[in-house]
Amino acid sequence: MKQLKKVLVILFASVLLVACGANNAKTDGSSGSGKTYNVGVAIYRFDDNFMTLYRQELEKYFGELGAKDGNTYKLDIQDGKQDQSTQTEQINNFIAQGKDVIIANLVDPTAAASVINSAKAKEIPVVLINREPTPQDLEIWPGKTTYVGADATQSGTIQGEMIAGLPNKGDINGDGKISYITLMGDPANVDAQQRTEYSIKGYEAKGGAVNLLAQPYQANWDSAKGQEFTASALEQFGKDLEVIFANNDGMAVGAVTAINAAGRKVGEDIYIVGVDAIPDALELLKNAQLTGTVLNDHFNQSHTAADVAVELMQGKDVEAYYWHDYVGVTKPEDAELKRVDARKETIAEIKVRYAERG
Repeated sequence: MKQLKKVLVILFASVLLVACGANNAKTDGSSGSGKTYNVGVAIYRFDDNFMTLYRQELEKYFGELGAKDGNTYKLDIQDGKQDQSTQTEQINNFIAQGKDVIIANLVDPTAAASVINSAKAKEIPVVLINREPTPQDLEIWPGKTTYVGADATQSGTIQGEMIAGLPNKGDINGDGKISYITLMGDPANVDAQQRTEYSIKGYEAKGGAVNLLAQPYQANWDSAKGQEFTASALEQFGKDLEVIFANNDGMAVGAVTAINAAGRKVGEDIYIVGVDAIPDALELLKNAQLTGTVLNDHFNQSHTAADVAVELMQGKDVEAYYWHDYVGVTKPEDAELKRVDARKETIAEIKVRYAERG
């Protein structure tokens, strides 16, 4: 009997040791069973070509991070359906649920201050992406809010330089200027505003002269509207229309459909440039049906947004701005995706830069 009790004691002690070892594995990140983080992601609309690429890469990369650091990143991704009131409700739900961080691609960038104030009240850091807030918005909660994106003035400038770099500078009829239209995204969006303005500034900076045929068509980033407005412009202006500046590739793809239907030929009697370097645009470029596009680097922006979000969830302070440069694309290989570091900028630095830019 004593021998049996001794054996039972030894067995019981062994079970305790195994149990302790199992419990340690659950909290040890190196074992692949680290912490669980809840990430709320608000996207302005799911049926946007660029944000679809961004969203897919964000999900993929968070998975890669989890495999590497042993943590679990649970993403709750919501479709704002291009309605700020809908998205505000979604973000408020994130806050009520106590998400560890919020990544927000706002429908209306002017809602940034309200979002930051609400999140700050519950100490939930915010990473704003793709649609730039004002420096004053980021001053509300420095170190715990940030913007990850690209400078839209750069994309517009590159578009203008692409047309200016053509052998005839885009001036098909030889009258000393380009006659053009612009397919504009959401007019309240800073990217749309700056691409519209700086595409012309970029062209003029290279010595070109312009003739605006019509006020910007508000195609709202939409391919079908891009096609519709381009068809109307081609009918109204005929051969006088030489260049189309599209604020994004979705609208540019729609415009090319209208151009083909009208019997015009890109590269011969009309030119068109877009922004984003989405697959459909690269296919058109490959087939000489698009003059050029500008890579809006969803790959690096999504990776940086995730990396910054992880730092915030770890309790670290971050910079106010993380920038990735746009890249001009005149052939598909120009749009190759490769990891590069973001350029960091403080609020004070950006205020100086924006003041100089005017």
